[in-house]
Amino acid sequence: MKHFIIITNRGKDPELEVTGQVEGFLTRHGCSCSVYSEERSSGEWVDLPEERKADGILVLGGDGTLLKAAAGASRAGIPVLGINLGTMGYLAEVERANLDQALEKLVQGTYAVEERMMLSGQVIRQGEVLEDTCALNDITITRNGHLQMLYFQIFVNEKLLKEYHADGIILATPTGSTGYNMSAGGPIVEPGARLILLTPICPHTLQTRSVILRAEDGISIRIRERDGRERQHMEVCFDGSRNLSLCPGDEVRISRSPRVTPIIKLSEASFLEVLHRKLSE
Repeated sequence: MKHFIIITNRGKDPELEVTGQVEGFLTRHGCSCSVYSEERSSGEWVDLPEERKADGILVLGGDGTLLKAAAGASRAGIPVLGINLGTMGYLAEVERANLDQALEKLVQGTYAVEERMMLSGQVIRQGEVLEDTCALNDITITRNGHLQMLYFQIFVNEKLLKEYHADGIILATPTGSTGYNMSAGGPIVEPGARLILLTPICPHTLQTRSVILRAEDGISIRIRERDGRERQHMEVCFDGSRNLSLCPGDEVRISRSPRVTPIIKLSEASFLEVLHRKLSE
């Protein structure tokens, strides 16, 4: 690897201390770097021809920063390495304490690249596509505003699965199983798997289990208006950053995306070993 894009979360590295450490190491080893702030992580650099030839993207921050960078990385097909400056950091595998050792492996080519499954989500209103985007972690529907129960229907391959009264619903990839899905009581899945997790958020029912679907399944969430009730205020969110308000009659269609996010893996530790360490912290 010879040219790298470095994406930094300025909130977690305000003085660019770690960014300078990474850039200095790579420069000393004959590599070139371009540094961007998190706000541009999925934007400007993707459209620059010279940057689309980069060998790797180094993301300094937490999992949220990496998720924002994943949008551009999947479009350009450039592998991503997360350097954790946050807390848990399931996606960002490199810790600050072993940064130099990790960068040494990187420049020596001692790594593997995993292709992580993504979700494609469309928001349909009166036959018009309002949003069509991808997510590496999850697509969620939650209330927007004051406390109220939401009402929607879930269809899988055009057949009704269940009508939910709940605070929301999470559709997650295996990579996203350790995110909001885990916090809502959903199962943790090995990130290399190919499936879709459906987890209700605080459902008003005694049946609170997640549903695990095939990666090939097509999912439709239809927003229903309840007669005589106050209008529901809800929104759909893609990877925790792209939000869009929903109205009664809207439909959110979710399926496996043809795009993947290539993730650089330096550690030989298995997912279960990493999970054990993270859950013990």
